Amino acid sequence: MITPTSLAPLLQCFFTQRLMQQRQASPHTISSYRDTFRQFLKFIQLRLRKPPSRLTFEEVDAPLVVAFLDELEKRQGLSVRSRNLRLTAIHSFFRYAAFEVPAYSAQIQRVLAIPSKRFTRTLIQFPQRTLHTSGQIHACRAESLASRTATR
Repeated sequence: MITPTSLAPLLQCFFTQRLMQQRQASPHTISSYRDTFRQFLKFIQLRLRKPPSRLTFEEVDAPLVVAFLDELEKRQGLSVRSRNLRLTAIHSFFRYAAFEVPAYSAQIQRVLAIPSKRFTRTLIQFPQRTLHTSGQIHACRAESLASRTATR
């Protein structure tokens, strides 16, 4: 039988040891991960009716993570990119947990198996200079040739 592991000290060590000391993550990464876990812990508190200080690691499973991500995307209107950013923070924590609490490896693997969602990237359109006549083309070539020879 596995002894229940409290989530709070594990999460604290993730931020202080893993992110700050070992990885030397940027302040922006740390604040992004902090915001993710604030939202996640609030969600868990509402869902499980349990304060974050009393949560155990085994209570945070893949269905709960997926429900959190769906909540962010559908009810709070977060974009797919923002949802994937939150998932990245959770994945990072669970990769850390794999070394700290290997007894929960099956649960950890299920969370790490949650895929990022695909999204369409918007292409940036650059204005193109169009040359209408052959005279303009010859004038541009002559101008380019003149500027090259002047710099020599």
